[in-house]
Amino acid sequence: MEWVKKNFQELTKEELYTILQKRVEVFVVEQECPYPEVDGRDEECLHIWSEMDGEMAAYCRIVPPVHKDGNYSIGRILILKDYRRQGIARDMVNFAIDVLVQEMGVKRIALQGQEYLRHFYASFGFKEVSDVYLEDGIPHVDMLMEVEESL
Repeated sequence: MEWVKKNFQELTKEELYTILQKRVEVFVVEQECPYPEVDGRDEECLHIWSEMDGEMAAYCRIVPPVHKDGNYSIGRILILKDYRRQGIARDMVNFAIDVLVQEMGVKRIALQGQEYLRHFYASFGFKEVSDVYLEDGIPHVDMLMEVEESL
């Protein structure tokens, strides 16, 4: 599987439209969670996705820290329904971690994971750093990965 990574300026209008459409499809419609999906951060993010059969199958974005001493994070992780349970999520998170560590030199990676996925994220080395809390009506937990020098 090949992964595409582009910053906001590199995205075509069609790619941006597809990204926003798929995020709304999964996070707003499928999860029945009306919230402002377009959050004003996309312009500063690195967007990662893969296509299968001419369709976007998986997507995430790498979000830079808000503050100088903050952490980069992986967010908006999604796998379209027809492509789930095929190992694509694991491949994508590994790819995003590699980009952050190998290309960007990041030492700590954060994410806000849905609570039911915390064991999945823990399998990469993310540790819970918050109690479970509701975000837009969905249980989440903050997680952090300290990158080991050997990676």
